[in-house]
Amino acid sequence: MTRTTPRHVASRPGTTTGPSHARALRRHTVARTLGMGLTAVLAFVAVGGATAAVKLTGNITAVDSDKLLGADRPEKVMPEDPNADMPLNIVLMGSDSRGGDNADIVGDGTQGARSDTTMIMHISSDRSRVEMLSIPRDTTIDIPSCPTSSGGQTSPVSRSKFNGAFAQGVLTGGDVESGALCAQKTIETITDVQMDGFVVVDFAGFEKMVDALGGVELCIPNDIDAPKADHLVLSAGMQELDGDTALKYARARTGEGLGDGSDLGRIGRQQELLAAVARQVMSAGTLADPTKSLKFLGAVTGSMTMSSNFASIQGLAGLAYSARNVRPDTIAFMTAPYMYDPNNAANVLLTDEADEVWDNLKHDRPLSDAIETESDDAKDGDKDGATKDGAKDDAGTGTQAAEGTDDVDATPVADDDPGTTGDAEDGSGKGEKDPEPKRTRDAGEEAFTGADVTSVCG
Repeated sequence: MTRTTPRHVASRPGTTTGPSHARALRRHTVARTLGMGLTAVLAFVAVGGATAAVKLTGNITAVDSDKLLGADRPEKVMPEDPNADMPLNIVLMGSDSRGGDNADIVGDGTQGARSDTTMIMHISSDRSRVEMLSIPRDTTIDIPSCPTSSGGQTSPVSRSKFNGAFAQGVLTGGDVESGALCAQKTIETITDVQMDGFVVVDFAGFEKMVDALGGVELCIPNDIDAPKADHLVLSAGMQELDGDTALKYARARTGEGLGDGSDLGRIGRQQELLAAVARQVMSAGTLADPTKSLKFLGAVTGSMTMSSNFASIQGLAGLAYSARNVRPDTIAFMTAPYMYDPNNAANVLLTDEADEVWDNLKHDRPLSDAIETESDDAKDGDKDGATKDGAKDDAGTGTQAAEGTDDVDATPVADDDPGTTGDAEDGSGKGEKDPEPKRTRDAGEEAFTGADVTSVCG
């Protein structure tokens, strides 16, 4: 039996046991293909304030997940520092519903709705880390009985694929909100970690988000020909993807240039795409342009379904402000550790390493070693220019190498942004730039940040 476990999982103190699986977000997300939550939060920083929030929150469909899920839930562990803010765990889902505008985008006759893309978005209590944890859709799990938005209950299902939880909720409750509730309940059951809410975005919403940004630049390592992804064809190299092409790329699973055609391979590509979108949102070209920011936020909120605690003006504006200093190198992506299911070759099982991840998630510890902490910086203080983990230097040609090396705008524009030192003492106005990429990591298999190299474009 082959075991596949994402590398660079952070260790935890002591020994505890726990279940297996998870996911989250809370105010933004992406079409069934990626979880876009972080992107919208950061854009709110630029738009800044209640004016935009008042305009945009009216677009959002909301459901009170805390009330419907009831009191029988995992205990939320408070940070040890009594003065610290609370960590947040948000379930991010992409819905593949063919209803409404989605039918015009993907009119393949598929009925119902699923969530083939699910991430838990963990925002640390001190707001120094944002960690995106993907849960493979083909993970074998037991789906519990879940509440529906109308107050009903779904039937439990044994040994189902993880994405069956969302489908079960939609089938019983008749709406996306019920699907999201069942996915959140399932995640809490397998992780023993309380989620703070959910965000769902559909096909049309994701396409509009990317178009509102003016497209997104991504490294395509191989020529791609994917007939089942609405005849997606891409040439190898750095490509500028519009909304339609980005959606096809995020959905693509089989075809030339797409590896073994598994959902696991697609997860890595989706993580890279999400990292590229986040970099674009945090670039000066977006944050310094109120018109573009508002257009993007309108696209985000107009296609979202979320729990009501995040749909409020205070919830959105508060999160945006507290996360205002997030940068590409403090956003990490990883996949829950898994192994192939010996009883079903098409499925995977979560491993003991996943239990460590859930424990770290519950106690607000780093989920991986991707984001360098202050202690890491201290250890490397005398090693300027040195590479780590056998990584390539900044001459690498991956997605992050190309964008991180050449794009000086790939950092949030905020007065107190720690990514730059502001105006130089010599009056040149040129502050210190974010650190250049220094590691190469395998997206989907290894934890990485938005500043790491993950693909080579030749």
